[in-house]
Amino acid sequence: MKFMTEDFMLHNDFAKKLYHNYAAKMPIFDFHCHLEAKEIYENKNIPSITEAWLGGDHYKWRVMRSCGVEEKYITGDADDFEKFEKYAEIMPYLIGNPIYHWTQLELKNFFGIEESLNKENAREIYDKCNKLLAKDEFRPRGLIEMSNVAAVCTTNDPIDDLKYHELLAKDDFKVKVLPAFRPDNALYIEKDSFKDYIGDLSKASGVEITNFTDIKKALKARMDFFNDHGAKASDQAFKYIPHRRCDEDCLNKVVQKKLNGEEISLEEEEAYKTELVIFLAKEYKKLDWAMEIHVGVIRNNSKLMFEKLGADVGGDSQNDLNFAENLADLLSDFEENEGLPRTVIFPLNPKDQFPIATVGGSFNRANPDGMQNIQLGTAWWHLDHKDGMIEQMKVFSSVGVFSKFIGMLTDSRSFLSYPRHEYFRRILCNFIGELVENGEYPADEEFLGKVVEDICYNNARKYIKIDL
Repeated sequence: MKFMTEDFMLHNDFAKKLYHNYAAKMPIFDFHCHLEAKEIYENKNIPSITEAWLGGDHYKWRVMRSCGVEEKYITGDADDFEKFEKYAEIMPYLIGNPIYHWTQLELKNFFGIEESLNKENAREIYDKCNKLLAKDEFRPRGLIEMSNVAAVCTTNDPIDDLKYHELLAKDDFKVKVLPAFRPDNALYIEKDSFKDYIGDLSKASGVEITNFTDIKKALKARMDFFNDHGAKASDQAFKYIPHRRCDEDCLNKVVQKKLNGEEISLEEEEAYKTELVIFLAKEYKKLDWAMEIHVGVIRNNSKLMFEKLGADVGGDSQNDLNFAENLADLLSDFEENEGLPRTVIFPLNPKDQFPIATVGGSFNRANPDGMQNIQLGTAWWHLDHKDGMIEQMKVFSSVGVFSKFIGMLTDSRSFLSYPRHEYFRRILCNFIGELVENGEYPADEEFLGKVVEDICYNNARKYIKIDL
C-alpha cells in the first residue's frame, strides 16, 4: 500500500468527497500560535531546514530525547546537518506519532519531497530543502501565503509594544497578523519573577502599581492599547481552574505582601487569580473579545533541565488535578458580573473534556450569530494527534453542537507547521464520513460540505470576530 496518497487518512468515499470538495480549499485562520510578528515583518530567509524544524520545536526535542539522542544534537552546539541527520535517523521509529506525519506532510507540501525521511537520504533532503529555503518565495511570508493562511493571531504579553504589528498593518502583506492578549505573567503571582514583571507592567501602562487595584488599572490600559491594534482574543493558561473569592482590600494586601518580598499562601494565590480573571473576563466582554483558557499543564517537570535550558524545552506534561466544580462556579461568577465573554476552553487531559463540555453547555444562551458561548477547544499539545482529535470530536458531538466547532489551531512557533491543519481536516472529514457510511447521519453532501467549511474556517472567523 502506498504511503500518504491524496486520500491519506480518508477511509471511506464520503470522507473523500468532503475533504477534496470542501475542506482542502478552505483558507486557514490560525487563531492561536506562537509565531513572532517581528519575524513575519522582517521576512528574512530561514537559514536551514534544521533551524525551521529544530530551532525551537520542543515536540521534536522530546521525541529525539526519547530515542536516546544526546542533547548536543538537540539544543547543543552540533552543526546544522549533524542535528538534522540525528532527527532523520529517529524518524522511522516514530510509528503512530503525529510528528512523523507532520514531518512528511511538510516535506511534501512545501518541498515536493514524497520519500520518507531517514538517515540514508538525510543529506539529499537536507540540501534540497535548504536550496528552496534560500529562495525569496520561501521566506516566512511566502510560506504563510503558500499555506493559504488568511489571518494569524500571535500570542503577546501585555507589556509588548506591538511595534511589528503596527508595521505589518501598514505593509502590503495580505495576511492579517493580529495580537492576542496573554496576561499569564500578571496572573502568576506565585512566581519569583512577579515583582520584576509588575515593574515592567507599570512602565508599559503608565500606572504606578502598589496593589491589586493598580494591577487592574494597568491591565485595562494595556487591553485598550491591544484593542487599538486590532486584538480580538485573549489567552490565559492555568495548571487547574482556581475558585476562591476575596474582596479588594484583602487582595490589595496580598499584592503588597508579594511586592514587599513576603511569601503568600496557596489560598491567597488562588484568590488573587480568581478575582483577576473575573475582572479580565468582564473587560474582554466589554471589548467583544473571545477568551481562550488553556488548562492542565505541569510545567518544567525536570528542575535540572529547567536550570540548564529554561522553559518551553520539552519538559512539560499533562496534569490530572480536578477542577470541574471550580470551572462551573467561575463561569457563573463571570455571568453574574455581566462579564461572560465567548470562551473556548482547551484541556490538556482528556479526562477533563466531558466535564468542560457539559459545564460549558450550561452557559450557552441565545446568540445573534448562532455560535456557542462556551465551547470545548480542539485537541491541543499532548492531545493533537489522531486519537486525541477523534476523542475531542466524539465528546463535542456527543454533548454539544458539533457544527459550531471552531476547529484547529497550530499553537506553533514554526512557519512550516500549517500542514497540521490539513492533518486535522482529513481526520475531521473521516469522522463525519464514518457517521454517514455507518448510516448514523444522512448522506447530505451539500449540508455536510458547508459544515466542514464552517469548522475549517468560518466558525473561527465568526467566533473571534475578525473581518476577512
